[in-house]
Amino acid sequence: MQAPSFWHRPSMTGRLLSPLSIFWHAGTMARRFFAAPPFVASVPVICVGNFTAGGAGKTPLVIDLARALCSSDQKPHLLTRGYGGSLRGPVLVDRQTHVASEVGDEPLLLAATAPTWVSHSRAQGARQATKNGASIILMDDGFQNPTIVKSLSIIAVDGGYGFGNGKVIPAGPLRENVKAGLRRCDAVIIIGDDCHNIERFVASECPVYRTKIVAFPESSNTDKRVIAFAGISRPSKFYETLSDLGYEVVGKFDFSDHHQFKEEEITKIYNCAQKLGATPITTEKDHARLPIEAQAKIKVIKIGIEWEDCDARESILKKVNENG
Repeated sequence: MQAPSFWHRPSMTGRLLSPLSIFWHAGTMARRFFAAPPFVASVPVICVGNFTAGGAGKTPLVIDLARALCSSDQKPHLLTRGYGGSLRGPVLVDRQTHVASEVGDEPLLLAATAPTWVSHSRAQGARQATKNGASIILMDDGFQNPTIVKSLSIIAVDGGYGFGNGKVIPAGPLRENVKAGLRRCDAVIIIGDDCHNIERFVASECPVYRTKIVAFPESSNTDKRVIAFAGISRPSKFYETLSDLGYEVVGKFDFSDHHQFKEEEITKIYNCAQKLGATPITTEKDHARLPIEAQAKIKVIKIGIEWEDCDARESILKKVNENG
């Protein structure tokens, strides 16, 4: 799904749809009220979520935290719903045999760092993770999921997007009221430049940390003239990254978030690139969803997280012990 444009900024459409947000809010509250008692895992559970529908940089943040935990002799297992995949799980992701249409694109990226479980039931996934040796569970998304107790809840916020028009679905991109959500979280991590005064808005509720996305182009890709395509929530972010890296973007193809690429779409992009004397290039997440035979033809930009305060990540992870 591609987020509607009126979600991004105040508009008449958003105001007209605002009354419908009551139904979304009512459904969320009913889910919490009628949910069975949440599962309590035998190991700590860290949840990295967000307030908005669509990407906020959760997955690279989870990967960064997982690497830090591995470096501190922990045995993190990652837990995700596997959006866009057909398997309900619990299933341990195998990068050699699973494809994005089965487990989703993000789990394939996560599994390169630590054992990763896809499970529509967070509780069942957590049980399997602990049975298989996890000393800590790191959830990619699930902040609004009431079925599992979290030891630490982290909210990722895209600094360039903020909270969109500030309204709840369907009038805006918010999954819940921000103030209400802040009362349940332990830290907010702003990813990228804070263009919407997010830190000032949330700092009175919980600690705020600053990070940015850093990009790592393939060393083999020396051609700076590229055709770019992306199926993420904000393709414009990818194109800006390419420009910052010195690429000349001579063509763009936008797709909806988690789009499953077809052979004819890749052929069209590749033919366009040949005509313009350019190299086709995409994000790491999109690359995972390409047909296997097309992956070798498409260059990829990998990304990571860089912390403004080098001690911030460690201070966040220490909160796990403080919170029990």
